[in-house]
Amino acid sequence: MSEDQKSADEALADEWAAALEEQDGDGDGPVAAAAQFEQLHPESHAGISGDVKIDAILDVPITIAMEIGRARINIRNLLQLNQGSVVELDRLAGEPMDVLVNGTLIAQGEVVVVNEKFGIRLTDIVSPSDRVKKLGG
Repeated sequence: MSEDQKSADEALADEWAAALEEQDGDGDGPVAAAAQFEQLHPESHAGISGDVKIDAILDVPITIAMEIGRARINIRNLLQLNQGSVVELDRLAGEPMDVLVNGTLIAQGEVVVVNEKFGIRLTDIVSPSDRVKKLGG
């Protein structure tokens, strides 16, 4: 290492030592400063005041799925399925369908046909607080 490099390193070390000395105040050595955090107020959060801009996430793609029911079968029965087979689901006829976004239940609704395509008319929306409760267990 050259003499110039050594003196530059020593100067840098001296600057750090002086900065630590100023923080400490008493000269006994470095002391960790207590972290200070801004006080959070509920009225400043998204969804409450409406001032938060969500433009950054409006184009994020999500998967929405409508589920009419589920069935649990073993692989033997799955392999025996063919055209015309009927699989019994866990829902009764007329029960509302589940609307899932990325696998999370957000609403229920009934099947409708619009311009020869299936759709769903939402009849019940799960509140955000109920969705959070379900995530917890």
